[in-house]
Amino acid sequence: MIVADKKREQIIDGAIKRFSHFGIGKTTMNDIAEDLSVSKPSLYYYFPDKKSLIVGVIEKVFTDYFDLLKKKCNPEASLETVLFQTIEIRNTFFMKYFMLRISEGLPDIFNDDSMKKKLTALKDSEKVFYAEIFERAQQKGEIKHENMSHVAELYLESLMGLTNMCIMELGKDLLPDKKAVNKMKQKQKDLSLIFAKGLGC
Repeated sequence: MIVADKKREQIIDGAIKRFSHFGIGKTTMNDIAEDLSVSKPSLYYYFPDKKSLIVGVIEKVFTDYFDLLKKKCNPEASLETVLFQTIEIRNTFFMKYFMLRISEGLPDIFNDDSMKKKLTALKDSEKVFYAEIFERAQQKGEIKHENMSHVAELYLESLMGLTNMCIMELGKDLLPDKKAVNKMKQKQKDLSLIFAKGLGC
């Protein structure tokens, strides 16, 4: 997803720090260039505008998240155990990148066709990963369903709904409230149990 280029990585890491501290809306490309002591032409060579930089940040966060998911996923474990592991990873990233608040910083990013295409591709790759988790559980006789892609989509959208509710509850808090995040995590685990038991053979 992300080209292995040190300069590009450096710019993305610098943007994450700046966005998390000052907010996306208040950060300019000039700010990031100054933070990193790079020329504006050099910055614009890698990212022609702020939108493309934000997508670069999203791709970086998602790639790190996805790499960890694959690394930690134990195909031999039960479905409940695997889903609980993924929830722990999801919430580690939620806490780590809470301050980014991507959609608040640039609400129209999801209306841009080229950006939408990239973000949809990221979402689809996650859906495929979870469909494979449910497929393996079916092969082991834990669950049964005719369309695991649909199951994965429903599961991920349900998790996202609980995440959005938590974000609404936190409102404009500068830092994520651990109590609220733990409450969300428990709800996600409860949901996972309901999913696993509901699909049980």
